[in-house]
Amino acid sequence: MAQADLDGFRDHARAWLVENFPPCLKGRATAFAAETREDHAEDAERWRKAMAESGWGVPTWPTRYGGGGLTPAEAGVLREEMARIGAWNPIGGMGVMMFGPTLLEYGNEAQKARHLPPITRGELRWCQGFSEPGAGSDLAGLSTRAEDKGDHFLVNGQKIWTSGAHLADWCFCLVRTDPTKKHEGISFLLIDMRSPGVEARPIRLISGASPFCETFFTDVVVPKENLVGPLNAGWGIAKRLLQHERSGIAAAAQTQRAEARVQLPELAKEYLGEEEDGRIDMTDLRERIVAFETDLRAFQLTIARSAASTRARQGPTATASILKNAGSFVRRDGAELTAEAMGVHGLGWEGDPFTDEEIAAVRNLFASKAGGIAGGSQEIQNNIIAKRILELPDPLGAASRAK
Repeated sequence: MAQADLDGFRDHARAWLVENFPPCLKGRATAFAAETREDHAEDAERWRKAMAESGWGVPTWPTRYGGGGLTPAEAGVLREEMARIGAWNPIGGMGVMMFGPTLLEYGNEAQKARHLPPITRGELRWCQGFSEPGAGSDLAGLSTRAEDKGDHFLVNGQKIWTSGAHLADWCFCLVRTDPTKKHEGISFLLIDMRSPGVEARPIRLISGASPFCETFFTDVVVPKENLVGPLNAGWGIAKRLLQHERSGIAAAAQTQRAEARVQLPELAKEYLGEEEDGRIDMTDLRERIVAFETDLRAFQLTIARSAASTRARQGPTATASILKNAGSFVRRDGAELTAEAMGVHGLGWEGDPFTDEEIAAVRNLFASKAGGIAGGSQEIQNNIIAKRILELPDPLGAASRAK
């Protein structure tokens, strides 16, 4: 795209954002995503509808499914303009980050036409039915089964850490359809969470939230039309989806910093004061913030470079594991420094002495600790990096490959 055309799109995006983004929502993405706020709900809903109608919530998805149809360059400009004014994308979740891109690649036309438009409008929630109590790191060892009953599957089993399952409308789920094979006996199935026999039990976390659930399937009837891809081909689909997930987790780390109402250096000056030359009035913290901002900027540039490379190869690669690990560290370090910069105000859990932003910072500090586990632990990502990128020899040899 010519630079003049890109500049023209920037002017259009800037004007559209001024017209449609409520200034009172600036920097409030985390609060609304966690559903911890009641004020400004009408503004948030108006903003969601505006983004849904424009398709810019999923800017590069095809317009026939409700996406924006933008080029990657235009989508980049849109992100820059949103970050410039503290705007955030209200169309998100697993449907956007993981399931949608996977369905675009593997789903049939009927499945795309049915499931993608509600995702682009932010009308339906999706959850991920992958991990099980006995199948976490060794995901292919899952035992939730789907029995062929002619015109439908009958699903029985249990999933764990199904984020948002108690709020979700649908679940993209890995099920065993051939008990005689491991990787080659897994299928990718879509399950309506309102179906009889589905039960989600929230798990309360140290952050005070309950985003994760135990999910039970007891004689759940699932139509055959909900099978994505061929029978017993779910493992390959799952691997691609996990690449999308890891890319999304990495991208979320930098997006969270870009959407923050006040950036870290300014936050530290607000709480701790500044010297005559404008520097943060605490040498050690100042040096660590500078190091963090350097790492963050390097991470952002690497994300952009990787995104361009990924588009050229038509899909994410194993490099998503590198970015996922790096993004987890960026999010964790940013959360720790934010709480530290607030001093005693960064210890608030609830009550009038603390502002909404201070309470959110503390909860985010606890939530950030899960980043090294969600989407595949850091150890799992290191194994992927060693084998698929560095091509290091497998220390377990044939015994490991046989599993």
